[in-house]
Amino acid sequence: QVQLVESGGGLVQAGGSLTLSCAVSASKSVFRYNSMGWYRQAPGKQRELVATMITAGETTYADYVKGRFTISRDYAENTVKLQMSDLKPEDTAVYYCKTVAAHNPITKRAYEYWGQGTQVTVSS
Repeated sequence: QVQLVESGGGLVQAGGSLTLSCAVSASKSVFRYNSMGWYRQAPGKQRELVATMITAGETTYADYVKGRFTISRDYAENTVKLQMSDLKPEDTAVYYCKTVAAHNPITKRAYEYWGQGTQVTVSS
């Protein structure tokens, strides 16, 4: 099992910045984290991709956050961060951390894990 705990959400004015952090811990040995990412869900909308990072460090961003958000991984602290700048009211959502991890080095079967989410509210 992998536990993800998000923090850093809050209320910010449009144009402001926030940095979200996702603390990663495992109660079961992890062979490999295939990917780590951030998703968000606004009221009445489906959960959507924000940014992901695969094990090779390659990053992917949704078009609506490109140039404003940056995903990064701190291996020493075992956290995944999302630096958000130039925030807009439409960025208001609950932000979730997700990882896809394999525990068995033979089967490499992948499992999805999600955090509880952290609220980001951007006022106009």
